Amino acid sequence: MATVPIPLEPPWTSSVSPFSRRPCSNRFALKLAINHTVGVYWRAILKSRNPALGFILVTLTLDVLGIGLIIPILPRLIANFEGGDVAAASGTFGLLGALYSVMQFLCAPFLGSLSDRFGRRPVILLSLLGSGLDYFLLAFAPTLGWFFVGRAIVGMTSANFAVATAYIADISPPEKRAANFGFIGAAFGLGFILGPALGGLLGNVGLRVPFLVAGALSLLNWLYGWFVLPESLQLENRRAFSWRRSNPVGALLDLRRYPMVFGLAGTFFVIQLAHQALPNTWVLYTNYRYNWSVGQTGLSLAVVGLMAAIVQGGLTGRVVKRLGEKRTVWLGLMAAACSLVGYGLATEGWMVYVILIAGSFSGITGPAMRALISRGVSANEQGGVQGILTSLLSVTGIIGPLLMTRLFSFFIGKTSPIHLPGAAFFFGAALMVVAMGMVLRSFKKSPESRSIWAASG
Repeated sequence: MATVPIPLEPPWTSSVSPFSRRPCSNRFALKLAINHTVGVYWRAILKSRNPALGFILVTLTLDVLGIGLIIPILPRLIANFEGGDVAAASGTFGLLGALYSVMQFLCAPFLGSLSDRFGRRPVILLSLLGSGLDYFLLAFAPTLGWFFVGRAIVGMTSANFAVATAYIADISPPEKRAANFGFIGAAFGLGFILGPALGGLLGNVGLRVPFLVAGALSLLNWLYGWFVLPESLQLENRRAFSWRRSNPVGALLDLRRYPMVFGLAGTFFVIQLAHQALPNTWVLYTNYRYNWSVGQTGLSLAVVGLMAAIVQGGLTGRVVKRLGEKRTVWLGLMAAACSLVGYGLATEGWMVYVILIAGSFSGITGPAMRALISRGVSANEQGGVQGILTSLLSVTGIIGPLLMTRLFSFFIGKTSPIHLPGAAFFFGAALMVVAMGMVLRSFKKSPESRSIWAASG
């Protein structure tokens, strides 16, 4: 799954409109992106003709929407608690982000294992209820300490992404899993376009209002799921709960029973770490190199969301059907490596849009890889394996910001031996090349992997 380069405070959420110079063209482009993304998303749901899949996609969208709603206002709210001290607020914001990722890292395998034992439905509903109540806690939090409690809880409940992905694996035949996993990208694209935009508008009403709206959406989703969501994991496909498999280290070591899956899990980690170059340096890089305004940056992010929805929600299934999962992964990695190099070399801002649109084809990688990993384990292990993938994703969210921003700052600084603003992108491209080698090694590692190689294309 391709990572969308979202800044900490999306440009279209400023209290002073960033589109004041060219309000018509930029607002129209953002509206067009939203309309197209919503269209792709709902066509995907209707085409699936599966109410359960539709509910899960709506659940994921609302999860991302809730996160997006508070992105514009959280830094300002923290600054208020810190008495207007921006430096202190910045440090606190970083700690809250790290806490969120750490809790997701720790809890994703736990929730995945719980869902393998008790079913997906109760875990998903409990997470939705917890998320909704937590947003209300944050809305009325009287001190900064309560924000740490709240972010820890929302990090735990957001780990239900692993369970939702396992649900999709349960209800999808192997040949359709990549396409259905691709719909997740459409859900993320929609949530990350609508969430920050709506959060900015609500934040102008009051800094606590987005929390109330996010909580209401989560609770409505929980209520809807309580009456509509069926269980996807049959009794015969459940397994006993094990604490050894319910922590990130134990869950990862348990995958060694499947050499191909273990290798692909490592590849997944490298790919997601490479993608961290985008969300963590996008705004910094485009402002430094092309002098982009906040409006221009916002427009580029809207295009990112639109292309993510089109590629992952509309093209992934077709490409996998034609090429197979193995070739799809390989092609997507090549596209990702080339696009990252292109970002680093682009000398004009307009070139970024060309690369962005062409490079969005790399979004086919994640769904195809998840489908291969899902195919490589039994039906009673889907929650566990999706849990470890979510944990690995969380680790990159901890390491990536530190690594990529340091690369950017060092290579534009006075002590750098060369001036290389795109250093983080070049490093990401190198990681993609490493991932291509790891994929090839994983497929050639065992007879099990070779059989899946043949089955996938």
